Amino acid sequence: MNPNENIAPTFRPFRRYSLLYAVLTILLLGGCATDKSALSVKETSSPELLNANQIDPAMRERILRAVGQDAQEPSLRDELKQHPDNVDAAIRLTNALVAQKRALEALQVVDSVLVAAPGNLRALNAKGVILDIEGRHDAAQVLYRQALKTEPGNEMVRHNFNLSRAFAGKSEPRTLTRSR
Repeated sequence: MNPNENIAPTFRPFRRYSLLYAVLTILLLGGCATDKSALSVKETSSPELLNANQIDPAMRERILRAVGQDAQEPSLRDELKQHPDNVDAAIRLTNALVAQKRALEALQVVDSVLVAAPGNLRALNAKGVILDIEGRHDAAQVLYRQALKTEPGNEMVRHNFNLSRAFAGKSEPRTLTRSR
């Protein structure tokens, strides 16, 4: 038996992988040394990055919290300055502020909308939710009752009212179900 016959089969795959590794290394290092003018140096703006479809929604939320400011906050504030009764913009801005634990600012936004659109059901509900988050359940329930007088069948307001009562420890089984 020839001693070279046993060694050759075990080193043959090693040589292939070494050769492959060497070729890849040369290609990668060669790419580093090439002219960079062909590469794009255009920066992507923050809103484009934050609205990218490739970003997971949960990751986007973590990024926004880490940045400390919702990317849309300035545009929503501008929209509300131009149209103080824009409940959609107010709700979006309020949600962003609450997510950032800026409840006082969120209350100010909702209050300004309620001045422009008094008795608006969605604004009353949003203010009630913020008050509940702050632990001010009695004040929140006053708003929910006011909204339910306007639209007694509104499930969203009724649900939030029942949750508020439960958080405050006032719930009874019959108040948590909708009366028919």
